[in-house]
Amino acid sequence: MRFRVTPERREFYEYFSRASSNAVDISRLGKELFDRFPQDGAELIARIKEHEHTGDDLTHEVVTLINKTFVTPFDRDDIYRLAGAIDDVCDFVDETADNLGSWGVEEVPEDARKMADVILRQAILLDEAVQRLEGFKGSREQLIELRSLEDEGDRLYRNGVGALFRSGADPLTVIRLKDIFEGLEEAIDACENAADVLEAIVVKNK
Repeated sequence: MRFRVTPERREFYEYFSRASSNAVDISRLGKELFDRFPQDGAELIARIKEHEHTGDDLTHEVVTLINKTFVTPFDRDDIYRLAGAIDDVCDFVDETADNLGSWGVEEVPEDARKMADVILRQAILLDEAVQRLEGFKGSREQLIELRSLEDEGDRLYRNGVGALFRSGADPLTVIRLKDIFEGLEEAIDACENAADVLEAIVVKNK
């Protein structure tokens, strides 16, 4: 294997730009799915799956690039962590979309639709912050707003699950929808985790 003594530093930043943009795309499709479900559900879930595969391919690309590069633009472990954190967002959106389509859900609760919107807004802010990674430019404004959205997501989760238990719905419906809410919460938490990883990288390299 040929190692680069002088790395093409932009390749890493271009990778992260593509990965965060893909996270926005899959989150936008997730919001559309929750807004429109069950209409066009199968088509939207298939498109979400395509973006999840794209995320996996991008993660593989960055691992290959690390292995071929002798000097990386910042710590190798941090590159792995950020790549994995962005990919986690895509994975949780995909998993929740799959569950929505396969578990016999007939109607999406309003709070779940709002949580899907929170994920999209977080992903957009994460993407804006990632675009500022080269040169380790500050992204404090985006990250503060992203974390405030995590609080909004937690509130929607509590309200949604509470209303579900009070609804008198049959137990299977409660179980299915509770798992959907939990999947959305995991995607929201994944966005915040990616923001934390990104912020740590910027602080360490300023």
